[in-house]
Amino acid sequence: MKKTVLEIDLNALEHNFNVISSKLKPSTKFMAVVKAGGYGSDSVEIAKKLESIGVDYFAVAFTSEGIDLRKAGIKTPILVLLPQVESIKNIINYNLEASLYSIYFLENFVDYVNKKEIKKCFCHFKINTGLNRVGFSEYQINDAIEKIKKCKPIKLAGIYSHLAATDDLNETKFTNSQINLFKKISSEIKSQISYKPILHMSNTSGIFNYPDCEFDMVRAGIGLYGYNNYLNKELLPVHSLKSVIAQIIHCNKGDSVGYNRSFFCKEDTKIAVIPIGHADGISRSFSKNIHIMIGDKKAEVVGDICMDVLMVNITGINCDEGDKVTFFDSKFNAEDFAKSVGSISYEILTNLSKRIERKIIEL
Repeated sequence: MKKTVLEIDLNALEHNFNVISSKLKPSTKFMAVVKAGGYGSDSVEIAKKLESIGVDYFAVAFTSEGIDLRKAGIKTPILVLLPQVESIKNIINYNLEASLYSIYFLENFVDYVNKKEIKKCFCHFKINTGLNRVGFSEYQINDAIEKIKKCKPIKLAGIYSHLAATDDLNETKFTNSQINLFKKISSEIKSQISYKPILHMSNTSGIFNYPDCEFDMVRAGIGLYGYNNYLNKELLPVHSLKSVIAQIIHCNKGDSVGYNRSFFCKEDTKIAVIPIGHADGISRSFSKNIHIMIGDKKAEVVGDICMDVLMVNITGINCDEGDKVTFFDSKFNAEDFAKSVGSISYEILTNLSKRIERKIIEL
């Protein structure tokens, strides 16, 4: 390896899919969340692998992400969680399933369907049960359902909501209130239509902590990629971020390293230059907190992280130019890395720049 790469382990992905599936009833459908480039990996390769092993649905955040999957040959149903009015045409043309989440979007969607005389389109109805991020609040439900019933081509493939705090067992009371509200509203909606949409609410931590919230389908995102507050020992990290030592510089005591002279050598020091920086998603704000692994040795980052490189202190570490370094992998994983900089694995993974080469690992 002569450059920075992000290894994507599809064997770990399959393992995680099987672990999560083992927690479900045989009849429960599995929706895989592959938004944000498959949580910073490669959404197309992730989707192809999951489709091959039997996933029932995909979820993406935006229409463009769904289009990428369709162009790559993915046939499985795809839910667009946050479609915008400007994307309605593409949602229909690429056979995507829109989330209906606001009166504004719904009215525009209905207008387009009627104007273009669309024969049938599948959508999912989003209920806001307390996350207060996206979805119809309880007082809006009847108005929204009436608009849907008057537009015959629209069929609700699903009714869903999103849990706010399933990874915090101190919030059990609130989570149960969300689940009960979803049961109530979804039951009322089903009584007004002549068919049975798929009900889905659980995210990764909901699957493990609230089995009564399984309903007809679950949505797994971060768990597929190896992370969950309570099951890290069962799940395997999919991402490994690796780079190389591009150059070794010998600094004297008193020399400064990097921009703004934010680091001064207290003794004669060996510095390794690593070709990855804040343009790649390793934030400048991480400068005083992170280390990388060279073999089994920790090397501390020194000075300010630059756009394209960062520097580490390798004094006392036996290494050469061209040697591999590791930011995170299956041993020191992205959650460990995130904790060291006061972040979360979601943010670390999804911030990784597209200019980092993705390398697919599959036996």
